[in-house]
Amino acid sequence: MPPSLGRRQLLSLSGLALGAGLWQLWKPARVSAAAGLEAPPRGDTRLVLISDLNAAYGSTTYIAEVHRGVALIPPLRPDLVICAGDMVAGQKAGLSRQRLAAMWAGFDRSVLGPLRRAGLPFAPAMGNHDASGASAGGRFLFADDRAEAARFWRARRDALGLTFVDSGNFPFHYAIRQDDVFVLVWDASTAQVPAEQLRWAERVLAGPAARSAGRRLVVGHLPLRAVSQGRDRPGEVLAQAAAVQQLLERHGVEAYVSGRQHAYFPARLGQLDLFQLGAMGSGPRRLLGQTNTPFQTLTVLDLVGSPPRLVDTSFDLRTLRRIDPQRLPRSLRDAAGRQLTRRPEV
Repeated sequence: MPPSLGRRQLLSLSGLALGAGLWQLWKPARVSAAAGLEAPPRGDTRLVLISDLNAAYGSTTYIAEVHRGVALIPPLRPDLVICAGDMVAGQKAGLSRQRLAAMWAGFDRSVLGPLRRAGLPFAPAMGNHDASGASAGGRFLFADDRAEAARFWRARRDALGLTFVDSGNFPFHYAIRQDDVFVLVWDASTAQVPAEQLRWAERVLAGPAARSAGRRLVVGHLPLRAVSQGRDRPGEVLAQAAAVQQLLERHGVEAYVSGRQHAYFPARLGQLDLFQLGAMGSGPRRLLGQTNTPFQTLTVLDLVGSPPRLVDTSFDLRTLRRIDPQRLPRSLRDAAGRQLTRRPEV
């Protein structure tokens, strides 16, 4: 248990140990109270979205907010946990294969293992610190990172609780359908989603599994637009953002889930909802033009009603309080002068 947790939070989290699987029997209101979160009413389908868990380069451990967030997820009873990348702290020359393996073992111990023991399906997207796709001369600059990520995830692919529509080149790109939600994950670990993956996405999104799903989501590490200070420059967002937006809208994708910016900002761009996740781990950032102290986050996404609406509820992992959308800026303006509007509450 992380030593920095307060007494009240420790007592709340200790309730999680009252018996394996006991939390599954509780009513939603009681679960929320036990977890210390004022969670929303549970929708027909619930997703938990997390991103950017890593600490310093080469680290095999995680900060207190990550441990806290992981402990809070099972009582929320999600149907799927999605991580938008940066689960380990690679992308640094000199990290040995042994160190990379130790980093992934630390992730398994602290994050993936506890969530899978709770019976929660887990869908990963590769971030730049997990398996950077940066290349030169036709070769990956961090080939060892990608090889170790592939080794770790392929050994666990069939134990993640996922229903694959297209395993593609898992874990770098693949598609799943969990109940009535179709999720496509691609390799946005750099500013360029590879052309062959865009063609693959076009084909899979046009397929029957995607078209018959009630909801279609796409997940990648880098976002379509910048939202945070220090990340508003080329290389920190997708270079072909306009073309990607058109592809997603053409196939009725409702939302794009991303990380990398280390700042939470739910936005609306054309026909797309953008769920730009804050960091769960080290290095949270301020939103563009803001002076508030940054914080770690965890996001709950519920599909509510008929036809279902996407209801986004996010939490500050330092205070365990719900983030009030009304206290977020109505819009952000990036260095290129483009305005990004906050997603309307539903």
